[in-house]
Order: sequence, then C-alpha cells, then structure tokens
Amino acid sequence: MNHADMPQCLLHTCCAPCVTHSWQVLRNLYKVTIYFYNPNIHPVKEYKLRVNEIKELGEKWGFPVVTGTYDKEQWFAAVKGLETVPEGGSRCLICYRMRFEHTARMALKLKIPSITTTLTISPHKKSQQIFTIGHEVAEQYGLEFIEMDFKKKDGFRESCQLSREEGLYRQDYCGCIYSRMEAEQRRKNNKK
Repeated sequence: MNHADMPQCLLHTCCAPCVTHSWQVLRNLYKVTIYFYNPNIHPVKEYKLRVNEIKELGEKWGFPVVTGTYDKEQWFAAVKGLETVPEGGSRCLICYRMRFEHTARMALKLKIPSITTTLTISPHKKSQQIFTIGHEVAEQYGLEFIEMDFKKKDGFRESCQLSREEGLYRQDYCGCIYSRMEAEQRRKNNKK
C-alpha cells in the first residue's frame, strides 16, 4: 500500500522510549502522528525532558509530533482524593481517560479518524483497562480505537533495546508525583 493511501492514526505517547517500538509497529499500517499530552507528568523538569526528547526523536525518525497543553492543575483536580491509591488503581483509570479524551479531541481537530496509545507497552499497565477506556472515549467522539498491546511479542524488551541504541532517557516511574513516590519507596526497600 502506498504511504499516501494509508489510513491515519493519532498515537498518544508519554515518552520517547514508549514510542520507539510502538511507532515501528504502526508505521507499516498507518500514517502516524504522535500526540504528547501528559498533564500528569511531574515535576515540570521531567515534563520538559520528555517532551523535548519526543520532539528530537520525531525529527530524527521522521514522524510528526503534536503537543498538548501542560494543564497539570486540571490533572491534580481530577485525581484529588486518590493520592494514596496504588499505581494501577482508580487514579490511573481517571488519568487514562483524561488523556484519551484530549487525544480524541485533537484527532477531531486534525481530522484523524483513529486513535491509540503507547501506554500498553508497559508491563505495569493492564492493557484491557486501557482498551476499555480507549473504546469508550473513541465511540463517544465518533472515532476508531486501535487496540494494540505493544508489550506483546517482546515489545517492551524491543522498546528498551531501541531506547539504548538511541541513547534515550528512560525514566523509572510512570510520570505522576504519586508514581514517582512509589518508585522512590521501591528503591529504598531494595537497598535494605
């Protein structure tokens, strides 16, 4: 199929390492635009590091990158009261939905009919939860949700390898301040 004839897809991503393998899987099926919308990422220094790295990788690999606003106050308001919920719980589900809704709105703005996310590449995330929310949001906005579990077939390992080859910064927490605190606690426990 000629690249010009390929269907379009808006791929939400949280960082360059997660996009590496995911983009390579999708680029043979879709014209992929990367969307970086992550108001959960904290602190601001971390956010800037991730957004700059995804832009640099896009320039190097030749994929377009669109960035959303960094409306962290909206994110903190959305998860208020869930600060102590462990990663993978209800706070994360709210965060996924918020990011999917922004991705869907951006897809409509860009006239891209399909959305998906790199979130499924993480071995710490339950893909079925992500798929459920992705389908609900896509249907609400009249879009198609592409159900891809990027961690399958050694996808996570492949993303790690590609990240090393590209010299990408690979964080050890999902992005929010609460997942960062959990990661710091795990590091402390491992040193004991």
